[in-house]
Amino acid sequence: MPAVTDTIFAEEVLTAGLPVLVEFTASWCAPCHMMAPVLAEIAREEGHRLKVVQLDVDTNPETTVAYGVLSMPTLMLFRAGEPVRSMVGARPKRRLLQELTDVL
Repeated sequence: MPAVTDTIFAEEVLTAGLPVLVEFTASWCAPCHMMAPVLAEIAREEGHRLKVVQLDVDTNPETTVAYGVLSMPTLMLFRAGEPVRSMVGARPKRRLLQELTDVL
């Protein structure tokens, strides 16, 4: 899964042609590690209609603060440059897809 940084966030997320699911993550976050295979699978299966990226909160404080992210993992869906859905905590693939259905 590609990583984004403060520097390229606008280019990779805000101006993307597809909706973008951003996982705000950290190396020390155990639930984030549990989400990695789930998000990789979704990226593979839904890549034609959804871009999935990760942002490390420890090395990218500007974006983290700008979107008010306080807990990891936070999953935020952006569409047309705007956050349209925010979810906190690990969740199974089926539940995550259900939560995204109405905004994709």
